[in-house]
Amino acid sequence: MSGAKRDFLAIADFSAEELWRMLRRAMDLKRQWQQDGMNPPLLAGKSLGMVFQKPSLRTRVSFEMAMQHLGGYAFYLGPQEIGLGKREAISDVARVLAGYVDAIMARVFDHEHVLELARWADVPVINGLSDYNHPCQAMADMLTMYEHFGRLKGLRITFVGDGNNVAVSLMHAAAKLGAHFTWVGPQGYEPPADAVAQARAFAEASGSTIALLHDPAEAVADADVIYTDTWVSMGQEEEAQKRMRVFPPYQVNAALLAKAKPTTIVMHCLPAHRGYEITDEVMDGPQSVVFQQAHNRLHAQKGILVEVFGV
Repeated sequence: MSGAKRDFLAIADFSAEELWRMLRRAMDLKRQWQQDGMNPPLLAGKSLGMVFQKPSLRTRVSFEMAMQHLGGYAFYLGPQEIGLGKREAISDVARVLAGYVDAIMARVFDHEHVLELARWADVPVINGLSDYNHPCQAMADMLTMYEHFGRLKGLRITFVGDGNNVAVSLMHAAAKLGAHFTWVGPQGYEPPADAVAQARAFAEASGSTIALLHDPAEAVADADVIYTDTWVSMGQEEEAQKRMRVFPPYQVNAALLAKAKPTTIVMHCLPAHRGYEITDEVMDGPQSVVFQQAHNRLHAQKGILVEVFGV
């Protein structure tokens, strides 16, 4: 974060204490919503403009409902209304939109686009997803793990698959909060080297570890959490045939899960391509917390929103 304006662009920008503050706030607001069916109107009169280059079920609905639960309001702006860097310069979009709304959430292809929005907007900007990272998802992931295990420090998280934007934010959140992180996947699909170097620095400070492996059986043996995501992300369609050839050994299926502990949980950020990166029997099985994880996007984003609005 820089200055008085609170942006939420990457997990790496926040200290462990700041991340915990958002998580505790999310837990308090979730508990209150479940008990009372309502939250206090902490964001009464506040507006969130949601800029979407990529479609989404969870990001759109969870942000809209989080704002509504907290007394504010959010509205959708699709590619037809705003063509970032195409129909209009990003700097112009940022300055115009900042005069209409109290905060901006952007779900974009190019990470540089959300960074440029934040540079030019004088209201908070939240990264709803970029090709580099997905910090809102990581907060929901950490919330889900904490609810299940009662701790984050010392947990062993294994991400199986592509070293993509979800893997980057999960790796950084784990390293900041003291959980051990292992990535496993095909050679050439590791998380970006700079993101791994950052994570290792965070892990050294928190007492956790970062490992990159290629043997899925070895990677899941001691895992508390097995996490997977699609093999082909939006924007990678031209690589689909190649990816479908190299990723099948990394499918999260019953045989792989059997190599882990009986207490291991399975996570997926969704949307899932059933029968590819994960099988039905695992996703719908007793060790899956995939839908609790999806529901926690709503509550984790409440913690993020009250942070960026400073309430």
